[in-house]
Amino acid sequence: MSYMALYRKFRPDEFEDVKGQDAIVATLKNQIKADRIGHAYLFCGTRGTGKTTVAKIFAKAVNCEHPEDGSPCGKCKMCSTIASGTSMNVIEIDAASNNGVDNIREIREEVSYRPTEGRYKVYIIDEVHMLSIGAFNALLKTLEEPPEYVIFILATTEAHKIPITILSRCQRYDFKRISIETISARLMELIEKEKWEVEERAVRYIARMADGSMRDALSLLDQCAAFYIGQKLTYDHVLEVLGAVDTEVFSRLLRELLGFDVQAVIKTVDELVMQGRELSQLSSDFTWYLRNLLLVRSSDNMEDVLDVSTENLARLKEEAGLIGEDTLMRYIYIFSDLTNQLKYASQKRVLLEITLIRLCRPQTGTDSEALLERVRAIEKQLEDGILQAAPVKERAAYVRDEIPEREERKQELPQALHEDVKEAVRDFRTVANHASPMLRTYLKKARLSAGEGNRLMIVLPDAVSAGVVGSDAHKEEIQKLIEEKIGKQMEIEVRQVEDGRRFEDSFVDIEQFIHMEITVED
Repeated sequence: MSYMALYRKFRPDEFEDVKGQDAIVATLKNQIKADRIGHAYLFCGTRGTGKTTVAKIFAKAVNCEHPEDGSPCGKCKMCSTIASGTSMNVIEIDAASNNGVDNIREIREEVSYRPTEGRYKVYIIDEVHMLSIGAFNALLKTLEEPPEYVIFILATTEAHKIPITILSRCQRYDFKRISIETISARLMELIEKEKWEVEERAVRYIARMADGSMRDALSLLDQCAAFYIGQKLTYDHVLEVLGAVDTEVFSRLLRELLGFDVQAVIKTVDELVMQGRELSQLSSDFTWYLRNLLLVRSSDNMEDVLDVSTENLARLKEEAGLIGEDTLMRYIYIFSDLTNQLKYASQKRVLLEITLIRLCRPQTGTDSEALLERVRAIEKQLEDGILQAAPVKERAAYVRDEIPEREERKQELPQALHEDVKEAVRDFRTVANHASPMLRTYLKKARLSAGEGNRLMIVLPDAVSAGVVGSDAHKEEIQKLIEEKIGKQMEIEVRQVEDGRRFEDSFVDIEQFIHMEITVED
């Protein structure tokens, strides 16, 4: 006999074998025992949570000759024929491929005939949301008043696509995602039956990767076991087969991001790519890791919520102290969005590297969160002694020599600027008046800020202006004009103000600081 996949081999045959849907199972069993069986049911929920399985068990139970506590006996003729798929009483329909009006009309004609054996004819319509509007309308009357011997069970993963007229005629049951503990216990039970050797840590990882789906968990276990036939399935084996990454790598990656170490971050990504790791899975797992850090910071009693060992929990608590909650939330938003983008990206590595570099270089961002990161980076440099403020006396002497006759005003520069940038800013409006006519028109709307590495940043109010001024020809023209004015080469950078934001929200106007009148008190 050919090999049968685990999810088919161990599909539950009775209600007691269904895991994670106790409330639904109890309700259906009570209806059968009390003989209060409805005529239409709607089973909703994500993939692999047991909708079709429960529907088949229910179909057997209502036709079973000797039901036991609401469950099918599994031994009578009706149970045997339904289990083998040869019963004329249970009709399974895939709405994805049978979604037309004619398909539903066939059902309407069939329901007029009583079952040849058993009590009920049960129609199980899977992925019912795929039916056309016309098919739903054709089903409506039959669903509302079917013969007493007909039961409809509609199953769907997208209940919001079903017309309200259909919903109002069904008993609705929402199948919830199955917990990691329930999936792990079920997998260990089946592993013992198969007599495999599997590490418990590997089982729990597979259970978490299944995302609440028992069928996905069994498929993943099947995949991993097939790769290591005859060997003990370890946690590292599972990571290798699924292209996943160990949590130690996430810890290292986080420390590199917090240290703004671009070289180390890119090296880590290169190592993971060379190991054949799936970058979409990396982003998803890193998001989960950041979520765990956030929970650890939020409360001291998160052991039951976090699916980690005692050793990993201690490490999480240590690492949670390295990063603030605001930064954690920002990282979670960024990597959640990145995970969705990577699913459809053709250049996944490039997209991941750009995101990581932006996090290491907050000065390249213009949103408020990026500005906060810049402040945090400067504070860290001050703490480490990398940045040092100039002595007060030297600053005072410089200001007196530079602007001796200006009126006093109590305001200080946010950070010392390079002398060449100051000179270029001071003469910029004169330089702009000597530009070509079109460029001169756009430069009138420009404002100035400081770029990285003593560059002069020219900020335009919109994308059109930034596109014109930022062209290679116009940038070269501006650089030549500045060079003629100050006698030195000056690198420039052209940026634009984001839609819906003000210049002051994202940039520092260095022009007002250069030209303002400053007083230094002795």
